[in-house]
Order: sequence, then structure tokens, then C-alpha cells
Amino acid sequence: MEQIHEAAEKLKLLGDKTRLTMLSLMKEREWCVCEFVDILEISQPGVSQHLRKLKAQGIVKEKKQGQWVYYSLNVDDKPYIKDVLQYMPDTKTILSGLNKEGVTSVCK
Repeated sequence: MEQIHEAAEKLKLLGDKTRLTMLSLMKEREWCVCEFVDILEISQPGVSQHLRKLKAQGIVKEKKQGQWVYYSLNVDDKPYIKDVLQYMPDTKTILSGLNKEGVTSVCK
């Protein structure tokens, strides 16, 4: 029963459109908080709150580079999340749908 509880807690996080979008973007590369702020047009504290929840459940990992923190997927041991993300659109499609095709990283 513990496995079911653990999976349910992680899958709950995917029920949020913003978090699911963030995870879908992370399928192809790591992203900085500032990039998510620009793409999703939500505040930095809002983005950080979503990422904190995902990190607490072990779905994303962070890497610090200078003053920037980059987030990437950590789902190799979570095949049920990998399966869900497999059906999500790619980065180009997501950015196009958000009218953000020309977004480039400002965090470097």
C-alpha cells in the first residue's frame, strides 16, 4: 500500500497545469527559474513554489551554476511519470502554444 500512496502523491502534482507544463519542458533540457517566469508569465515566487513541491517529491533535481539554479527531471525511477510525460507535447509545441517561440535563456 505504501507504493500506491507514494505514487498517488507524486501523480497529484501532475494534476496542476503549470507543473505539468514545466515537467513537459524539462523532458528535453534543464531550465532556470527565470526562464519559467518568462515563459509561463507567473511570478518568481510562484515558479519557485511549484519547483519546491516537485523537488520535495523527488521529481526534479536542481543544479547550481553561479547565481542561477537549473532544474531537470529526476524520473528514471518513476516509470509512471515517464509514461505520462511521454504523451505530453514537445518544447517547440508548448512554446508555440504560449506564443513564446523565440525565448532564449537569459540566465547564462
